[in-house]
Amino acid sequence: MNLFNRELSWLEFNNRVLCKGLDKNLPLLERLQFLSIVTSNFDEFFQVRVAAAKRLAESGVTEEDSSGLAPKDLLVKISERAHEIISAQNDCLMLDVLPALAKKGIEYVLPSEYTESQKSFLSSYFRNEVYPLLTPLRTDTEVFPPVLNLIQYAAFYLVPMKGIHMESVGFEGDENAPKIALVQIPSGLGHTVWLPEEGESKPFALLSDIITEFGRQIFPGFEVSETLVFKVARDADFAVNEEVRNKTDEKETEDFIHEMEKVLLKRRSSFPVQMTCNSSSVCLMEFLMDKLQLREKDVYKVSGIIDPGVLDLRGADEKGDLQFEKWDHFYPNDLPEDEPYWDTLKLHDKILHVPYESYDPVIKMLNDAAEDSDVLAIKMTLYRTGRDSPIIQALVRAAQNGKQVVVLVELKARFDEERNIAWANVLENAGVTVIYGLENLKVHAKILMVMRREKGSIRRYVHLATGNYNPKTAKLYSDISLFTAKPEIANDATLFFNLVTGYSSLQKMNLISMAPVSLKSKLLMMIDREIDRSTKQNPGLIIAKMNSLTHEEIISALYRASQAGVKVLLNVRGICMLVPGVEGLSENIRVVSIVDRYLEHSRIIYFQNGGSEELYCSSADWMSRNLDRRIELMFPIQEKAAFTEVKGILDTYFEDTDSAMELNQDGTWKKVSGKKNGVSAQEVLYKKYKKLSDARERRIETEFKIRRK
Repeated sequence: MNLFNRELSWLEFNNRVLCKGLDKNLPLLERLQFLSIVTSNFDEFFQVRVAAAKRLAESGVTEEDSSGLAPKDLLVKISERAHEIISAQNDCLMLDVLPALAKKGIEYVLPSEYTESQKSFLSSYFRNEVYPLLTPLRTDTEVFPPVLNLIQYAAFYLVPMKGIHMESVGFEGDENAPKIALVQIPSGLGHTVWLPEEGESKPFALLSDIITEFGRQIFPGFEVSETLVFKVARDADFAVNEEVRNKTDEKETEDFIHEMEKVLLKRRSSFPVQMTCNSSSVCLMEFLMDKLQLREKDVYKVSGIIDPGVLDLRGADEKGDLQFEKWDHFYPNDLPEDEPYWDTLKLHDKILHVPYESYDPVIKMLNDAAEDSDVLAIKMTLYRTGRDSPIIQALVRAAQNGKQVVVLVELKARFDEERNIAWANVLENAGVTVIYGLENLKVHAKILMVMRREKGSIRRYVHLATGNYNPKTAKLYSDISLFTAKPEIANDATLFFNLVTGYSSLQKMNLISMAPVSLKSKLLMMIDREIDRSTKQNPGLIIAKMNSLTHEEIISALYRASQAGVKVLLNVRGICMLVPGVEGLSENIRVVSIVDRYLEHSRIIYFQNGGSEELYCSSADWMSRNLDRRIELMFPIQEKAAFTEVKGILDTYFEDTDSAMELNQDGTWKKVSGKKNGVSAQEVLYKKYKKLSDARERRIETEFKIRRK
């Protein structure tokens, strides 16, 4: 089967992020933000995907993957492409964005350019604020000092001053051996240090520059010959080795949490995968490569700043003209602000589209449930929820108010494990029943159910979403969720919670599909149905939006659909292993991708179905991990108004000619052609919700005036 390589496809996604940083039409601080995202994306990629490939290569695996690459060959291609992207990113930062910011008065000052007054200011800052936090580490010890994962360090090549005997400063052995010390750059201090303003200019220095410039004060008796700033990405592609365990057994649960905590500690010092450093010292770079057992292809040299994400410059943009125009998050047009939603949801379903619409309704639903004396129970899943979460506060308050609260907290959410353990402890201490995931399956589903006593019976209200219960990312990620009181959905939700929290045997859900049980088979069935109902006069149509497409069984089915004349439109933000436009295989498949100011995160699937259209949203991407190894949910959008809204959102993404790029059959991406003033899907959606909000405000004003009369 014709497939792109998963990792190389991901690299092209990160290159599309870089393209936004290269775009001179964007505001400067937004370009800087996209350059920062490139780095944070790479950090995770090297920790997980490259680490896994390295382990395969070093264990002698020579078997080719489905794209025809063995691990060793793949690593070569990854290194080549990643070096190209990081080099272009660094050139954009140092030769374009920072000089352009300097012209706007926000000036990065290199150590070689410090004025006397700036040197005096920084010397005092170093002595009083920085020096007390620094701990120099010798490297000539039997065990090389710890270099923690993704932490910046400064390396110093030291030369004894004349007349200084090595024994007097604590060194023994060969006096000619390199004297190299490492200093961790304190993460508690901001990396951006603002210098005294000069006229309208707002100059700043970098903390790493300050430490290397004044670092000789850390090493009395030595001159600093050379310096290097670096960070190392280590293997993070491992998890708890789960054995069969009874989740209701408190001792087993404690053991699992303890093992997870050990994994978090191990991740800080696992084997090095990649090093990023500035190119100021070849000698120090080679020394670190030797000690960390890294090869030249694992080292990424940049000029100046090794991580643009450390630059905190938005506060200096007083006029706001260096950033995107502020977009509001509008309160939904047809949900009441001053009363609970129970009566509204009994009448109709409600779609919530963040970040265009505010995430407040989700928080309000939980807050109302916590305080409502008729609410008896709340059940929900938590995968990533963020710091200072109002979601957690509402759940705690509900438990304290005597509600039965059951929360499935997924501890295996990579890079959020520590935070989830802390939230689980907070919830348990408040009296919440906490379920710690399932054996060997991540619970990635996003579902909330509130059970309320109404007129002698129990009414259930359900919220299903494509994104996490995280109010902070809901301001940055584009996601869709459904509020409903439909008994059929509530019945399926009840079966789901019984399955994941207890010993319930698998029972058939009628409307909701769950991975790894029925979601993949449902998708394959609907693709095959589209093939069966497609004719030359009325060809079938599949439209889908997702983050990644890698599942080979799904891709094979889409190829069959294309060969049968079905038109397939795919909007894939990230990885896509499917090869479009190949004659006789995929000529009816088009793949586009949008990278813009909001992270596209929603998953929407449409089937024409011979005229009986069906529309779904899901927490799952079309990847093996999602469909075969995770608990995921796909839910239908049924009511006419909700259907029209979500289908309209989906169609809008295929009208974009501003940010959209289209995948070629050779794996490259080209900008979607359009008029000079292109259509931005995100701008179209924003204006739509703004118009609805304006109409709501006018209606409220009119109603208020009528009441006054």
